[in-house]
Amino acid sequence: MVQSVIKRVTDRITERSSAPRSAYLERMESAGANGPARAHLSCSGQAHAYAGAGEDQQKLAGGTAGNLGIVTSYNDMLSAHQPFERYPDLIRRAARAAGGTAQVAGGVPAMCDGVTQGAPGMELSLFSRDVIALAAGVALSHNTFDAALFLGVCDKIVPGLVIAAQTFGHLPAVFVPAGPMTSGMPNDEKAKVRQKFAAGECGRAELMAAEMAAYHGPGTCTFYGTANTNQMLMEFMGLHLPGASFVPPNTGLRDALTEEAARRALALSALGNSYTPVAQILDERAYVNGIVGLMATGGSTNLLIHLVAMARAGGILLDWADFAEISSVVPLVARVYPNGLADVNHFHAAGGLGYTIHTLLEAGLLHPDTQTVAGQGLERYTQEPKLTDTGLTWQNGPDHSLNDKILRPSSDPFQQTGGLSRLTGSLGTAVMKVSAVAPEHRVVEAPARVFHDQEEVKSAFKAGELTGDMVVVVRFQGPKANGMPELHSLTPILSILQGRGQKVALVTDGRMSGASGKVPAAIHVVPEALDGGPIAQLQDGDMVRVDADTGVLDILTDGALDRAPVLADLSGNQFGTGRELFSAFRAVVGSADTGASIFGG
Repeated sequence: MVQSVIKRVTDRITERSSAPRSAYLERMESAGANGPARAHLSCSGQAHAYAGAGEDQQKLAGGTAGNLGIVTSYNDMLSAHQPFERYPDLIRRAARAAGGTAQVAGGVPAMCDGVTQGAPGMELSLFSRDVIALAAGVALSHNTFDAALFLGVCDKIVPGLVIAAQTFGHLPAVFVPAGPMTSGMPNDEKAKVRQKFAAGECGRAELMAAEMAAYHGPGTCTFYGTANTNQMLMEFMGLHLPGASFVPPNTGLRDALTEEAARRALALSALGNSYTPVAQILDERAYVNGIVGLMATGGSTNLLIHLVAMARAGGILLDWADFAEISSVVPLVARVYPNGLADVNHFHAAGGLGYTIHTLLEAGLLHPDTQTVAGQGLERYTQEPKLTDTGLTWQNGPDHSLNDKILRPSSDPFQQTGGLSRLTGSLGTAVMKVSAVAPEHRVVEAPARVFHDQEEVKSAFKAGELTGDMVVVVRFQGPKANGMPELHSLTPILSILQGRGQKVALVTDGRMSGASGKVPAAIHVVPEALDGGPIAQLQDGDMVRVDADTGVLDILTDGALDRAPVLADLSGNQFGTGRELFSAFRAVVGSADTGASIFGG
């Protein structure tokens, strides 16, 4: 039986979403009613579509075999996406062996927040999600596919692909991951070197050596940031094959899972035996399951934006209050860096997502009866894939944690509530990742130090001005102001201040990295400063209370809210590194709590 709060929140989402969800499902039913779309193309159109297909041309022209559209985020600059270079050949071979065909429908851009941290390119990062959705839409617009395979891993890529998949929700889709890189320098050791560099205690050569030892090969970064949170969600929401998320790249098991993804996508098509379009998989229950997974594992704060945008593409309206209520009853069962010392490879070895789903199902915290690409029911996702002499198979995963310092049962969690918190008050509404914040640091009441960008904070730190307890406020960082960049490059500085014994918190209408950790950070503040939110009325010295325990974000200074909101010179954020190309996005983007999307908020 599903736990009462989980059921109540699901029912509330369903009721709230009734009108847009019904309209969406009607559109998807209409789109799917005509069957495989390529049969309706003109002969000339079909010839264009098949001209480069080589040995698959005649099969495509016959129209009786399922054709898979591959949407790939491959590039070889990003370790997480480099393994996708080999995937189209694996998928084509598997499709042919199963009697079908596969074509690369198109590519989507994939940028790395790690590369652009603290640089102007970060102001394109959030918008890249919607660009990815648009690009995937163009790829699938040729209407020649019976199902789609989406190849993506990192921060904005998976959410953008999910938005596109739901836009083509009459098609089945399987999401295909690349897996994490092998473990390198431990993440906590890397963080210490970053703090030493920020404090001037080591040089760039030592910093570079540490970074290269941490990020050293193909695959996803091994900390539990947005990329690996995305992979968790794809299993909890039923779009990955069971156990596929954290299998390393360039291994026999990884290749076998990729080939099986192709076979399964063909089986899910209208020409197969188990027609299951995306619109049937991603319902209200699937999104609630995803939120439960986010809370139970202490995942990335970025998903409080992305999940809202993803859901809206399928006519489902999520609210941050839903996340908060779910967090209040979902225990934190995983400790993965930055919420602990383990990386995702250690987490996987301890039982991984299979055991996590098992213990949450056991506690009634997940909807067990959702549709998935593996078939009916989430129970399949407690199994783990194995490569045996006879090929790929699934076996029951562990029914207990193999390392209780990393993964625990829901009956004996690391903490009784989830890893994320919602804060509201006179300063607006914000969210905070609390799973890595020690209890003694979760409440900060201190004078504000107000800045208009992160470079001002760094300059003040270098000048020795950041003394005493403080709430560091960095405003005009919202989606309308400058694309809502991550401010993760402030983490070493804030960690140093906290380590000196100062009480310190961050308040911003921008974002922090999915790897943000031990410093309390009230982020995604809405209304943002450019919208005249109260954050634009703050001055240095105003008393601010940031309370993650009771969910409060307040200005305590009398008369502060009677001031006129300040304005900022944002001309420097409008040009350079491609930012001028995104002026239309900044003009129409919605607020963070509605998904910070250009598609309506």
